[in-house]
Amino acid sequence: MISPAEKALLACLDRDELVELTRGLVRLDSVIRPQTGNTERRVTEFIRAWLEDVLGLTCRLDTVAPDRENCIATIDSGRPGPCLLLSGHTDVVSEGDASLWRYPPFEAHLAEGRIYGRGACDMKAGIAVILASARALLHSGFAFHGRLRLSFVCDEEDLMLGIKDFIRRGHADDVDAAIIPEPEENQLCLSMKGALRARVTVRGRMAHGAMPLEGINPNPRLARFILAVEAYEAREVKRCGEDEFLGRPSVTVTVVQAPPAGEPAQLNVMPASATACLDIRTIPGQEHERIKRDLQGLLDDLAAKDPDFDARIDFFEDRPVVEVGREVPLVELAAGAYHDVTGRAPRFNGVPGATDGTFLSAWKKIPVLVWGPGPRNLPHQVDEYVEIDELIASAQMILLTAARFLQ
Repeated sequence: MISPAEKALLACLDRDELVELTRGLVRLDSVIRPQTGNTERRVTEFIRAWLEDVLGLTCRLDTVAPDRENCIATIDSGRPGPCLLLSGHTDVVSEGDASLWRYPPFEAHLAEGRIYGRGACDMKAGIAVILASARALLHSGFAFHGRLRLSFVCDEEDLMLGIKDFIRRGHADDVDAAIIPEPEENQLCLSMKGALRARVTVRGRMAHGAMPLEGINPNPRLARFILAVEAYEAREVKRCGEDEFLGRPSVTVTVVQAPPAGEPAQLNVMPASATACLDIRTIPGQEHERIKRDLQGLLDDLAAKDPDFDARIDFFEDRPVVEVGREVPLVELAAGAYHDVTGRAPRFNGVPGATDGTFLSAWKKIPVLVWGPGPRNLPHQVDEYVEIDELIASAQMILLTAARFLQ
């Protein structure tokens, strides 16, 4: 049941402000574009200015990479108590071919009760929820204890350099729990898939396309490995089955290049090498070290059958599966807030990928709940949007959860 003090707190959430914050953030192109030097910087500056000018907070900017910064602020009640982190990421993926969009991807068009645009749900809406919740908590006069920490980090869509830097600098050391408002249709996500990323390089010997026997072609050899990976994935799915929330594991070949990037390709030249990138997503019951050994074993088997098969695999990212129990206080409070705001029982789920919360949970053992507005299957597609009603409900539930956690 929502108390009178909590009703007054929720009344401080401004619907129009939430919508305009989201639209303002979407209009700031934060796609990482190496060719132009575009980064998240304009979004980070927008957030910093809003926190300082509207909330009167002191912000810390940590440089993670050139023109790529984390913005961090803390609202301290002045009373002893826990520290709750609300964290979002400022980068978005490419819009692709803008002509395929129903509305221009950086205009934040309003239509049919939705805000359209690249990053609308992943995750400019989540950032707006954090900002509006902080404003309500600070300006409502609600008596809370402890600290509310706000972090807006870069590079979530790639190697998650932002959250790694946040942790490395000690900003998570006193955090007791965290909410990451990624687009999950306001479902309470208790688990996140693990991830391994790898690059396979098959070495051959360059030759004229008209005289292929003078060289060693890496392409069919890489193709054999790709087919072996497909069969391995099927075996892992059969062995592990489906997780209640995370579904099946996957081993996906995402990039194939011959010759490798940076080398000129010519139709009449057989390349000296070929590469493939693997995006591996794991569920409970899988051990990453075993998967690494298994994939190396596929290469060893192929080499045993072909004396000209010369390949290596390099793993360059490792993100474990993480889970939080329903009995954890943050989850119980969130479930109660969900019911009190919507009148319905909460919906639980898992995140099909990793988030910044993966490292908070795996490295710092912090209970992390991924929970925010937006269609969970829409990120990275054209015509991305967030429903305004879902945006408002998300802010109400997360604000109420934060207030109860900090009492």
